[in-house]
Amino acid sequence: MNNIGNLNLNYIQYGKGKDVVLLHGWGQNIAMMEPLGNKLSNCRVTILDFPGFGKSEEPEEIWSVEDYSNFLHKFLTELKIKNPILIAHSFGGRVAIHYASNHPIEKLVLFGSPCIRRKQKSIKEKTLKLVKKAPGMGKLSEIAKQYMGSTDYKNASPKMRGILVKVVNQDLSDCAKKIECPTLLIWGTLDEAAPIEDARKLEKLLKDGALIELQGCTHYAYLEALPQVVSILKNFI
Repeated sequence: MNNIGNLNLNYIQYGKGKDVVLLHGWGQNIAMMEPLGNKLSNCRVTILDFPGFGKSEEPEEIWSVEDYSNFLHKFLTELKIKNPILIAHSFGGRVAIHYASNHPIEKLVLFGSPCIRRKQKSIKEKTLKLVKKAPGMGKLSEIAKQYMGSTDYKNASPKMRGILVKVVNQDLSDCAKKIECPTLLIWGTLDEAAPIEDARKLEKLLKDGALIELQGCTHYAYLEALPQVVSILKNFI
C-alpha cells in the first residue's frame, strides 16, 4: 500500500528486468492480472488496484479516463518506472490508450479495450431516457437503472457509477491516433463487451498496430487462452 495523490493505493511488484505494468478491467483487481504477470519471467512486473477497485481508495471526485491516466503517471513516477510496457484489459486499456498518447512507453498490449464510442443507443438506454423525461418519473428512472443497467453499474458504489458513466461516454479515437509505440491488440472473436469490430476499427487508427483474433474466446480471452497469450507476449516484448 502506498499513498499517491492523497489516495491509498494497493499494488504489488516482483521480478527483475524490463518494466511491465498490468492494468485490470472495470470491477476487477490485481488478482485478475496475476495469472498473466506470473508467467512473465525476466520482467519486473507491477500490478495495481486502480483507485476505487480492490483494496485501493475511491477517488474523491467523479474521475474521467484522463484523471485515471494522470494518476497512473503519478504512480509510475513515484516508483521511478520510465518507458514501461503497458499490458491492459478493458477499462485498463482505456486508461492505457490515453496514457500512451501523452507519455513515452516502450510497447502497448490491449485486451478487449473499447475506445471508440458507439453512437447508436441500446433499447435499454432509449427506454431510460424516455422514462426520465416523463413528468414526475425521475425517481422511477433511478429504480429502472437498478433493473436495466449493466452488471458493472449495479455492482458499483454511487461514486463509481458516476465514473463508469463518464468513462464509457468518452471517445478515445484521437488518443489512439497519437500513439507512437508498437501496439498489439489481442481480442476474443466472441467478445460482447468490446466486439471484434471495435478492435478492427482501433487497429486502423493506430500508427503501428496489429490485431490477433482469438477464435471462440470472449471478453476474457487473455485468461481463456492464457498459454497462447503468454507465448505471443514473450515474442512481442
